Amino acid sequence: MASDQPPIGTGATGAREERDALGAVEVPAEHYWGAQTQRSLLHFDIGEDRMPAELCRAYGLVKLAAALVNGEAGRLAPEPAAAIAAAAKEVADGDLDAEFPLRLWQSGSGTQTNMNVNEVIANRASQLLGGGLGTGRLVHPNDHVNLGQSTNDGFPTAMHLAVLLAVRDRTLPRVEALAAAIRAKAEAWVDVVKIGRTHLQDATPLTVGQEWSGWAAQLEAAAGRLREALAPVTELAAGGTAVGTGINAPDGFGEALADRLADLTGLPLTTAPNKFAALGSLDALVAASAGLRGVAVALMKAANDMRWLASGPRAGLHELRLPENEPGSSIMPGKVNPTQQEAAVMVCLQVIGEDAIVAAAGSQGTFELNTMRPLVIGNVLHSARLLGDAAESLRVHSVEGTELDRERIAAHVDRSLMLVTALSPHVGYDRAAAIAHRADHEGTTLREAALALGVDPADFDRVVDPATMVGDPRRDLGLPG
Repeated sequence: MASDQPPIGTGATGAREERDALGAVEVPAEHYWGAQTQRSLLHFDIGEDRMPAELCRAYGLVKLAAALVNGEAGRLAPEPAAAIAAAAKEVADGDLDAEFPLRLWQSGSGTQTNMNVNEVIANRASQLLGGGLGTGRLVHPNDHVNLGQSTNDGFPTAMHLAVLLAVRDRTLPRVEALAAAIRAKAEAWVDVVKIGRTHLQDATPLTVGQEWSGWAAQLEAAAGRLREALAPVTELAAGGTAVGTGINAPDGFGEALADRLADLTGLPLTTAPNKFAALGSLDALVAASAGLRGVAVALMKAANDMRWLASGPRAGLHELRLPENEPGSSIMPGKVNPTQQEAAVMVCLQVIGEDAIVAAAGSQGTFELNTMRPLVIGNVLHSARLLGDAAESLRVHSVEGTELDRERIAAHVDRSLMLVTALSPHVGYDRAAAIAHRADHEGTTLREAALALGVDPADFDRVVDPATMVGDPRRDLGLPG
């Protein structure tokens, strides 16, 4: 194998002839793709959404594993098997990303992308063997690269692999890092008493740490549910070929491919126990998308609360001082906005919308195949990427630099009418309510209203102590007392 050939295009210019079952097609000579890819570029010039690079790289891993399995079994001769494996690894490593130009909007099975991958690997492998490209190549995209496979089992296998890698390597680490940063702030502020709010109205006190621990716990739980949702995604369709029967694939091919992919990725991959379900449905990715939606819901709660608590600085709550990342207005000098939180909320809304699309697409399986696969992989990978990036940005550019406006927090506690809740067991609900209403209507303090209605000053001072109303915050956060 001529391994000294560079993995970057062909160095040619102009056009060359490639052929498929429908005849000859001219393709750009500087690229590795072939006739079917070129036809797709012509017939599916829809929008600007390209098949995600993560999917094409995952496909490279699938073709690499298939070449190794076929080579070891003697179905491919050693030299072409090694060349296919080497070319597929270049695809998996992202070295050939420019060779995958196809739109997301194509055949619902992903056939054009499967052939795009097959053609690129075939031409590159032929080049590595010292052969030509196109009609004179030494490796065939169908007979060799696609050996033992169909688009109908290969594309869903690549889909599952791409999602597992994206969530494992990008989404979950960044969401969990954000949750850890929020929990660290919760622990640092565990004893800072603040006023609670329900229905957007004043409520009884809690601590800043308790409030932040709620956000951390939501994100931690959502990340855990996302991990659980990935379990069915580890089951691969490979081996089912066209309709689930495994026609043209040797016995044990699916199992061997899953084992080899597990070795290559470190993922707990297995062959799907029922290939008819694996091809005819998208249920595993529908569940994974729902897991991503769950993370979005938890992230939105935290981001929204943060931006409300930072509102001000003079006419809002302003209990939080967010980092000042950039000027906030082109007309109002000195204005700074909660832009990281706003970006996170927009991402969360996008993910929730994409999940609705995935669910709808998942319902469109007909007979032996669901033909909404490009739509689903585009949305799931987009959601996974957006959530990971938003979590990282929020952590680095906002959460870790957030501080408290302790004077404002203390002032809110001092002015709160709902501290009267602690007085209720001693004077009765109706009398406590009368105290709160009087203080509100007359603009006095709660203590002044209580004394005016006959409450003993010593009793009020003993009972209405915000620090005694927050329970045991250190216990709530699992901290030593």
